[in-house]
Amino acid sequence: MRASLALHLALFRRQRAQIARVVDGQTASFRTYEARFRRRTTAYRNLTTLPAVHQQVQAADVVYVGDYHTLPLAQETYLALVERAIASGRRVVMALECVEGRHQATVDAWRAGRVTERSLLAKLGPGTGAGSRALLAFARKHKLEVVGIDRRAQGERSLELRDAYAAERIARAARAADRPLVMVLVGQYHVAPCHLPAQVERALGAETRKGLVVYQNAEGIWWRLAREGRAGAVEAVELADGALCLMNASPVVCQQSFLDYLEAEAGDAPLLDRGAAERFREMSALIGRLAGVSVGRALDTVDVVTAADGDVLARIQRRGRFTQTELAQLRRHILSRESSYIPRARMAYLASLSLNHAAEEAAHFVRHCAVGDAMDAPRGASEAFYARCLEEALGFFGSKLVNPRRTCLGVAEWAKRFGESRGVDRQIAAFVLAHKATEAEAPEEAVKLLPLRKDRLFHGVSHALGYLLGDRLYQAFDAGQVDKAEVQALFRDPFVDPRAAYFSWAERLGV
Repeated sequence: MRASLALHLALFRRQRAQIARVVDGQTASFRTYEARFRRRTTAYRNLTTLPAVHQQVQAADVVYVGDYHTLPLAQETYLALVERAIASGRRVVMALECVEGRHQATVDAWRAGRVTERSLLAKLGPGTGAGSRALLAFARKHKLEVVGIDRRAQGERSLELRDAYAAERIARAARAADRPLVMVLVGQYHVAPCHLPAQVERALGAETRKGLVVYQNAEGIWWRLAREGRAGAVEAVELADGALCLMNASPVVCQQSFLDYLEAEAGDAPLLDRGAAERFREMSALIGRLAGVSVGRALDTVDVVTAADGDVLARIQRRGRFTQTELAQLRRHILSRESSYIPRARMAYLASLSLNHAAEEAAHFVRHCAVGDAMDAPRGASEAFYARCLEEALGFFGSKLVNPRRTCLGVAEWAKRFGESRGVDRQIAAFVLAHKATEAEAPEEAVKLLPLRKDRLFHGVSHALGYLLGDRLYQAFDAGQVDKAEVQALFRDPFVDPRAAYFSWAERLGV
């Protein structure tokens, strides 16, 4: 297996486990439902093209398009299929899971101009995201009928009940005398032929309508194509049962969109509309101006990569001389889903397409422009620890300049985490609490508490202490207690004695 593919697959598995930890309510029936979908999407029969997909869509009566709700590209792809369906000359109906059937009267009134968009969105609820709004705007622009197909349901039979409800509404639309083309957009698992499509067939009874299933980026198929060296080069595939699968985003990107959504829910903001590299450069220029550091020429040479780039390690290796041990450490860091700026490679790695991550690494880049090789200078164990605390503090401070709403865990939250977590996470909390308890009164004793081996514990504790310092630095700067000249001097400080610098700033800021 190629190294880039192995890394991509390992990151996918890590992210899948992370998602599983935060998603509650996976019942036995859900796991069975998911397993049926995965069995249907492990292999493909042959490759196909987008024009061939459009032809099959236009020849069908009901098209079930799988959605990955947090991935904007999934909804954009659905709309591209709808646009081609309109070109067939048939009446097109958009059947949407993002609209509950109980709101159908409000949707119809909105389409007729009797209800404002604000009233419609208020009725649909706060969960109506940008993707849903784009779908509704498209429908109104093209004067298409919208059918809400979702209903609220809980418990072991919730998926079955939701499919049955959606099927009745889809079948009702498909039975119309003019035989419209019904374009369904619903969660990926629902479109497996044995799920929603089978329910629609039952709801239609003696009437027959030609159905077509269109998955998007099914994981099993994507990984098979990746092992064959075809990922990224194939537009679509046809499965043994006649279903199609569009291939336009890797499973890692899909997962990232969900994890980015979780971060947005916690107060972060996604990097929308423009590319991550462009936003990174904008934020670097902004932070550079405040720090008094010229970054113009350096911006032309910095490389910005994300987890979606399958050749991250190869690009790092090409841009800097790294030992195999260092490359192994970098690989572990990538798999930890933490962003980083790598001075020797002059590269920013964004583990998440979030404003906070990009701004933090932009601050590290500005810092590198200010001090050059001193940022990556070899140090003894304790000096390396405090140097990393200070670098993390500057990174967090820079991200707060861009997003003042960003928060970090305080001492009280670390105490709570100590009581609730296990393993390394609990150890990190213990070191953070112990260090904070002793650093003000007995800094020499605090130094004795350091985890000095450069492993997850070392990085976790220095990361936490650095964030606490950076957060307090921003608060002091915002309140006028630290002036601009002092911030500029801090960005330019080579940290010859990082231990002294850390304790000096911690004492001054009262962290």
